[in-house]
Amino acid sequence: MAVSPGLLVVAGSFAAFRLLNRGLERLVPPPPSARRNRWKWRNIWTSLAHSVLSGGGALAGFCLHPGLSEDMVGTHPPGAHSLVAVSVGYFLEDFVDMLCNQKLHQSWELLFHHSVIVCFGTAVLLHQYIGFALVALLVEINSIFLHLRQILLMANLVHTPCYRLNSIINLGTYVVFRIATLAWMTRWLFLNRENVPLATYSIGTVGMAIMTPMNIILFYRLLRSDFFKSTTAEMRREQKGAASPLLFWTAKHHGVCLTPLVLQCSSPRGTALNPAFPVASPMGEAPGFTL
Repeated sequence: MAVSPGLLVVAGSFAAFRLLNRGLERLVPPPPSARRNRWKWRNIWTSLAHSVLSGGGALAGFCLHPGLSEDMVGTHPPGAHSLVAVSVGYFLEDFVDMLCNQKLHQSWELLFHHSVIVCFGTAVLLHQYIGFALVALLVEINSIFLHLRQILLMANLVHTPCYRLNSIINLGTYVVFRIATLAWMTRWLFLNRENVPLATYSIGTVGMAIMTPMNIILFYRLLRSDFFKSTTAEMRREQKGAASPLLFWTAKHHGVCLTPLVLQCSSPRGTALNPAFPVASPMGEAPGFTL
């Protein structure tokens, strides 16, 4: 039996990101302030590489293939399909990296990786839902600045113009590429409630009810930390990369884990459930970010 080309891309992506992760300490040596947490330094840089590739690729996919925004279920250009497969490989690599380097009681969020891998894997194997997967990956545009923020924090470069500029861009893209996404997804569920199975609609509604306040809380924490006076203890906590497992997982994966809510929608191949999708309202994951 012939191996699916999509699975070959997934395997190649996993190997490539694993090699990148292993070689990052030579490519980007950790500063003294980050040497106590070398694996996280490598993890964030690996996630940054994925964010640049997938975020830019997803945006280019919608620009080059307008049909994706009209039919997010049945349309599957080869380039877009390969990009989703590459992301599956990255999610698998990130799963393994966290499993090997984090304590078990701090890694309950690893369980949520399974839903991400299964949903994106389903899109790759079935050649369906590629449009939805690209929507999920558009949030990586914001993730770029989330990762840069964490890198600057770990490098103890908080009081620099670069950090201030990144904070402004980060906040703006957070609103556009995260909060706006939840609003769009809620609207999408409402408009297509008759086309979505009841179980999926119920899960989607509950998911939105959970993820919306999480996004708002994270936005508030970013605003308070970067634009209002933070206490010395809070700043030291951020520079050390300390965070609760809930907030770590939320910032790293909360967008992508919304994808299963739409991947289960029953729609005939080639039909559009909502043709009026705004490309500027993406969704997806934010790997490696800690508040």
